Amino acid sequence: MHSADMTTDSSSRSNGEDSVSPLQPQLPLLTAGMQGIGGNIKTIPSDFVVEEIPLYEFSGTGTHVFFYVQKKGLTTAETISRLSQALGVRRFDIGYAGRKDSNAITRQWFSLEHIDPEKLKQLKLNKIKILDITRHNNKLKVGHLKGNRFTIRIRNLHCPLQEAEALAQKILDVLCRRGVPNYFGPQRFGYRYDTHLLGEALVKNDIQRFFDFLLGHPELESQPEFVPARTLYHQGNFQAAYEAWHPGFRDHRDGLKAIIQSNGNLNKALRAMDRRLLSLFVSAWQSDLFNEVLAKRIDKIDIVLEGDMAYKHDNGACFRVENPSAEQPRCAAFEISPTGPLLGARMMELTGPAGEIENPILQKTTLAPEDYIRIKRYGGAGGRRPLRFLPKNIRLTTSRDDHGDFLQLSFELPSGCYATVLLREITKKQ
Repeated sequence: MHSADMTTDSSSRSNGEDSVSPLQPQLPLLTAGMQGIGGNIKTIPSDFVVEEIPLYEFSGTGTHVFFYVQKKGLTTAETISRLSQALGVRRFDIGYAGRKDSNAITRQWFSLEHIDPEKLKQLKLNKIKILDITRHNNKLKVGHLKGNRFTIRIRNLHCPLQEAEALAQKILDVLCRRGVPNYFGPQRFGYRYDTHLLGEALVKNDIQRFFDFLLGHPELESQPEFVPARTLYHQGNFQAAYEAWHPGFRDHRDGLKAIIQSNGNLNKALRAMDRRLLSLFVSAWQSDLFNEVLAKRIDKIDIVLEGDMAYKHDNGACFRVENPSAEQPRCAAFEISPTGPLLGARMMELTGPAGEIENPILQKTTLAPEDYIRIKRYGGAGGRRPLRFLPKNIRLTTSRDDHGDFLQLSFELPSGCYATVLLREITKKQ
């Protein structure tokens, strides 16, 4: 499972939440037949607050210093970069459990070994505030996260506050009974919704296509200010393209820099790129396939079929469903859920009626044996992911502040689940 509302650097700077890439699919809603409330999220950063729920209690002792950071308007990667520069350490040395969105106020834990806590207490950085410091005996790593706690305000509603509250509650009642579709949110696919295409190119070793999508294809660009840089790339003017990209788009500039320094040798340029970034692209490709399968099963996310691999919510284990009638009561009680694929060597294939839905989608990838090796090389071992999730500790209120009326929704989600997917069901906005 992956961290909630993860973004890459380039995904965080789209011009507003309603800017939709032409590559973004229209994923079906579970509550499509119910009226939504419309509205906008993230009108101001304080409208979207995320707090990490750690996977384990910190011991208070050890060589690794854990520090709780509140950041505003920054991606996790940007925060790590600023911390590394201020503290004089390598970015790789700073541990974190999950990536968080930039257009929000987020509170998350970081770790650094052998750092003087006093140095952290004295640190003063714009948009970054250290709230707490403790110790533990190991580095904080991606996935060391139980979940996330959200407090979100929705403004500019399409109906009066009280009506919006009633509509939202009816939708939440359905979602808490049947589950929220466990789609990977659009944040996972970059501002242009193309990171899965980059991942597919890496898996199939089509390096030319990888760089073309990363740096070119201006006709697919949803942000006009980036068209010149992409056009210059296709014209072969790599230095001018490098200079045309905003400095904040480090991924694109790093790619162009690697091409320039390798004299156009794309294989060599690829080897110079951040391996963790490439892994994120492959993960996005796996995520897109999962979303496609989930879209096919949207009306049956709370029904197990023969041949399913069912997910046990108490411990994360999976088992083969042989007798759906016997297992369905457990599914209705949200003890188990059907799963979708994270394609890779460790993924268990579905059989029977369940396989008849999923397998044709996976077979369209036409992977060769060496492609599976590359998936593993980029960290995509494969597995299963539940098709739904259950939000907890939900609280729905309405109020007004200096920015106007709002509906406030507070809830907790398991690690790897996206708040924006739940909000989409309520607002009925892409």
